[in-house]
Amino acid sequence: MIAEDLALLRDGLTRLLRDNGFEVVDAVQDGDALFHAVSRERPDIAIVDIRLPPTFRDEGVRAALELRDKAPETAILVVSQYVEPAYATELLADGRGGIGYLLKDRIMDVADFVDAVRRVAEGGTALDPEVVAALLGGRKPDDPLERLTPREREVLGLMAEGRSNAAIAEELVLTVGAVEKHIANIFMKLGLAQSETDHRRVLAVLAYVQQQPGSD
Repeated sequence: MIAEDLALLRDGLTRLLRDNGFEVVDAVQDGDALFHAVSRERPDIAIVDIRLPPTFRDEGVRAALELRDKAPETAILVVSQYVEPAYATELLADGRGGIGYLLKDRIMDVADFVDAVRRVAEGGTALDPEVVAALLGGRKPDDPLERLTPREREVLGLMAEGRSNAAIAEELVLTVGAVEKHIANIFMKLGLAQSETDHRRVLAVLAYVQQQPGSD
């Protein structure tokens, strides 16, 4: 399911996804149409522009939040022209997987975008690196994140993007074992219980970060 007001981008997304093995059950241009279409079709994932008609402010994210409540089986991947940390925080607040937030520029990298769609549809997460930076940045000197080493902060950022341990190891040129040790240290320093599923541990870290004083 796609919700995008620009016809050119809406049609382009439809073709891109179909060319990569997805079935696009509908493509709509506003939040009301999205909600009704999801209620009718029950898709695995809805790709939603944050700003939709009529005011082009937050109709998309409001529709996405309503769908998280009323159609929880449908994963949500929101796309935006800008980094808006407050919206990311709202979308992550329920602590469940099946959520993503990407900048529209990322759609140009087709392989990464398709991978993000699949990961979110399967219950994982996909957060744009710029969104992660905004969520983790601007911390106070006494913030618990200051306990992390620079390498641990790099690992935490990649975790928040939804990367697997193997992908983190490849990105940072580390062994998987070294990544696992860094992740164990991160959870220990932040006082967070480890989880067997990647997206749940990522959401736990992000929820912790967002609840600290000074967060967006």
